[in-house]
Amino acid sequence: MPDDLTLATHICRGNFKSTFLFSGGYEPVATYLAQLNYDRFFLEYDSDRAGDLAPIKNIWNNRSNVSIVLGLVTSKSGKLEKKEALIKRINEATELVPLKNLALSTQCGFASTEEGNVLTPEDQWNKIKLVVDTAKQVWG
Repeated sequence: MPDDLTLATHICRGNFKSTFLFSGGYEPVATYLAQLNYDRFFLEYDSDRAGDLAPIKNIWNNRSNVSIVLGLVTSKSGKLEKKEALIKRINEATELVPLKNLALSTQCGFASTEEGNVLTPEDQWNKIKLVVDTAKQVWG
């Protein structure tokens, strides 16, 4: 692989018409994920069904050059998260992984299937703006 190629994976739990298929934390698969040759892990953390943040430490400890992308902003509803709550969650993650190895995103895409999710284009842009504004505040 070229040196400038970034390999990323998204651990999806389903995203059809604002529904999901799976629940549970990443603990059972964290050791396995840490062994995979990815540079970046996009992990869903938009609700309690994703479990706690503890498994990100396991992934990072085994490969300290990886980035953990925290999918804290849901793409399943138009309700806008509070920036302060996102920052608080990111700060919790920094107790496990250095800030330079963390990133922020939506939990999944806005239209993983042609049916999309139950939110408007305006909702989607508001969420993208929230991610960008929060990232600027946290990472500068």
